[in-house]
Amino acid sequence: MTFKSIGKSKPRYNGLDHVTGQAQYVDDIFIPGTLAVKALRSPVHKGIIRKLDTSRAEKFPGVKGVITAADVPCNTYGYLTLDQAVLADKAVRYMGEPIAAVAADNLEAANEALDLITLEIEQETPVFDPLEAMKPDAPKVRPEGNVLMVGNRPYRLVFNGDIEKGFAQADEIIENTFFFPSQEHAPIETQVSLAVPEKDSRLTIYTVTQGMYFLLRQLQRILGQGDDLTNRWSERMQYASRGHLGFCDIKYVGGNVGGAFGGKTELHADAIAALMALKTGRPCKWRWTREEEMLYSARHSPWRMTFKDGVTKDGRIVARKVFSIHDAGAYTGLSSYVVDKHAFYVAGPYYLPNVEVKCAVVYTNKVPTGAIRGFGVTPGTYACEIQMNMIAEKLRIDPWEIRFINAIRNGDQLATRTKLESVYLIETMQKLAEALNHPIDKKYASLTSAPREA
Repeated sequence: MTFKSIGKSKPRYNGLDHVTGQAQYVDDIFIPGTLAVKALRSPVHKGIIRKLDTSRAEKFPGVKGVITAADVPCNTYGYLTLDQAVLADKAVRYMGEPIAAVAADNLEAANEALDLITLEIEQETPVFDPLEAMKPDAPKVRPEGNVLMVGNRPYRLVFNGDIEKGFAQADEIIENTFFFPSQEHAPIETQVSLAVPEKDSRLTIYTVTQGMYFLLRQLQRILGQGDDLTNRWSERMQYASRGHLGFCDIKYVGGNVGGAFGGKTELHADAIAALMALKTGRPCKWRWTREEEMLYSARHSPWRMTFKDGVTKDGRIVARKVFSIHDAGAYTGLSSYVVDKHAFYVAGPYYLPNVEVKCAVVYTNKVPTGAIRGFGVTPGTYACEIQMNMIAEKLRIDPWEIRFINAIRNGDQLATRTKLESVYLIETMQKLAEALNHPIDKKYASLTSAPREA
């Protein structure tokens, strides 16, 4: 077999377009007759919708359609937990949550129509701090509680060995808490979606998403092929003869992402643009402003991680206990996935005979959080490696040596009880030390990742 590209420099397929400014993004796509979409967002962090009247907006010159939760065939979606609304129905859980949307001939008409919508919300007490949200008397972000249940536990549990026995063997107990802040991705192109009804009854959606197949199932559910298929909607889809949209009815077209970093794995603009296109029978584009992008797109979640390590005088970690809190915001989103990912890796690439990891997903009245590079792993790696440095400082051991002493080897088990068979951590650190001209003790320079002696 001949590999023609391995070892050779190949030009990026779209590199020239990018550097010359010729690359076309979703917002560059122009289709005559396209309507501008704008959304009415919640002005409060938490409350009950007492009145929503769109009648004046519907009559405003240039307005071609207005939708609310009542117009959505299936108003719940999510990756693993179907708990998020496309348009808020009875309650709002975060400031900026979409409640209604308008499609008009231009942005000016759409914005003026939004001002004509009557919205009355009875405000409730929000909670923003996950530690406060976990208290028994905290205001409820969600009726079922403020913590995601993983089976019958309010946390994901990963353990191996006997944690209390491990602490009893330790000479020192070193405990520290680490914080990883929320981050906004700040993409070049904001969230934007262009939905186009086709003559063959299909719907073409031009999207900025980086995860098309993650979202296609959610779109299919929302547009009427999910568990809550309604005949009511099919009557309004005058151009669609089948009454609902399945996979073959949605043409999902990905464009140049324009920066994503994990921040474009959510539906954001696609569902509402699609619903508007179905409502009006016209192409509809929803482009978020930079302000909307910064305030309301899914941010990387903040984390709070507490490490408690039992170590011997010679630097061996004999017990590690980790408790992490993941702030999901108002809805689950990807949190039910990342809680597993974080719990599996947060203890680090070290041999830990006794380990216990608990990771809780906590709901707050903030914008739902989402992915960013190293989603779930980066915060844990940061906390774990700073903890290793702090152990080394406490024991007066070189930080490199503390890692050689505890490095995982072939035949060792991770906290997940997975037995490893191809490990080169020690050899990697040796190469790094060599490249940095960092002196290491001879016994570590000759160490290998061969299975440790029983």
